Amino acid sequence: MNTTVTPTKGGVVFDLVVIGGGINGCGIARDAAGRGLSVLLCEKDDLAQATSSASTKLFHGGLRYLEYFEFGLVRKALREREVLLKAMPHISWPMRFVLPYDPELVYPADASTLGKILRFTMPFLGGRRPAWLVRAGLFVYDYLGGRKILPPTRTLNMSNDKVGKPLKPKFKKAFEYSDCWVNDARLVVLNARDAADHGADIRTRTLCIGAERDGKLWRVTLHDTARDKTTTVMCRGIVNAGGPWVSEILQGRLRQNTSTGIRLVRGSHIVTRKLFDHDQPYFFQLSDGRIIFAIPYEQDFTLIGTTDQDHDGDMGEVHCTPQEQRYLLDAANDYFQQQLTDDDVVWTYSGVRPLYDDGASSATSATRDYVLTVIDADGQAPLLNVFGGKITTYRKLAEEALADLKPYYQGMAGNWTAEAHLPGGDFPVDGFDALVSDLMGEYPFLTLDWGTRMVRLYGTLARVVYDGADTLADLGQDFGATLFQREVTWLVEQEWATSADDILWRRTKLGLRMSNDQIAALQESL
Repeated sequence: MNTTVTPTKGGVVFDLVVIGGGINGCGIARDAAGRGLSVLLCEKDDLAQATSSASTKLFHGGLRYLEYFEFGLVRKALREREVLLKAMPHISWPMRFVLPYDPELVYPADASTLGKILRFTMPFLGGRRPAWLVRAGLFVYDYLGGRKILPPTRTLNMSNDKVGKPLKPKFKKAFEYSDCWVNDARLVVLNARDAADHGADIRTRTLCIGAERDGKLWRVTLHDTARDKTTTVMCRGIVNAGGPWVSEILQGRLRQNTSTGIRLVRGSHIVTRKLFDHDQPYFFQLSDGRIIFAIPYEQDFTLIGTTDQDHDGDMGEVHCTPQEQRYLLDAANDYFQQQLTDDDVVWTYSGVRPLYDDGASSATSATRDYVLTVIDADGQAPLLNVFGGKITTYRKLAEEALADLKPYYQGMAGNWTAEAHLPGGDFPVDGFDALVSDLMGEYPFLTLDWGTRMVRLYGTLARVVYDGADTLADLGQDFGATLFQREVTWLVEQEWATSADDILWRRTKLGLRMSNDQIAALQESL
């Protein structure tokens, strides 16, 4: 196989063009580039600008999916948690979740597959979940995925445990189990960065206008919206990882028919000031059969979400509605002693998840698994489409996508990402504090919070960002909230940032801490 960009009459031929700069597109681009394929990725906006930066920010098996008997999906995700944790300990870390037990909570009859079975086999429960059943589910969750690093579930007495203090007194018991946090937007950017380090051509603000087969190749038309320039590239195959736009791209721009579809489901979150003084997140079960999380966020805040609402509006107008905000506040108020109001909300965000349409009766019960389809022309010019998926299984999805494409790329190298670190993640899972300490020793002007922020974002590359800086003056213009020109330059040159929003809400979350004037000054400098 020729793994270099091959000159032709039309310019160059890429092995693969990936449409979509979300987690699935960037994950596939990284995996393909690491196998020796020449890859071009195009994204119409910024990396992770849509769904991939609007998740609940967890690597998790999906505890609630056990109620729908989605054991395969849960097992796959659980196995991935520790693989991903070891690959990126700067942007992902273990957390001990607290699930308060409410013996009086009644679930709707049709809330889940398990609920329906219990209504039939144990009607005396009246829709309630006995503690032993919850504990049994957590036992399955502990061992279904072959846990090695993360500790198992244990039972908590809420009357004498710190995690019980913020909650209402009626919650006497809770279960504590393991899952992982992840910085979702940085996960996407670091996959793109690693793809580029393996030779991929990453083009943001570049819209795929259309593509058509030209013999054994694809002719792809791209429009650089920043420069208002249209170009054409040739490639041997295309991956359509357009997320919420996957069907539009498939049918409208690539002019292909398919019976596979997606269900657009909006998930909204609210961010409040810090609601509790410990570092453990909560898993709250609700009377409508749904769940929400309340998670420590960016040191001084609490993240609460998510909702599940079918989305049939404009994809450019995705936001947390007043009704969704009220729903999340009411759900949190059922658990917390401190009653929250709209005034406590400092930020909201929403994303539309492109779930595989399995015909489920509700958005909540729709599967979170993925489906990959390949359309070719007499064994040539493949088009692989990605329907559905969740952030935890992005790496496995990429591996499966490359396995489906292997017949078209004879000699392509095999799987490699399971043992590979993302950029900046080349340190032990338990080595974070030591890395912060070393960084502060190397750059004495750093405070603990500042040093922690830098390692959380860049890992071992934090040293490279500040390379040669002896004093604060060496960092250049101070934009506020410990953001200096040196870091901005890194984000522009190494991470494709072009606007203040890219920097403050996706590469970092410093938008929570900066004034409008500071944000305007940053934008003016770009």
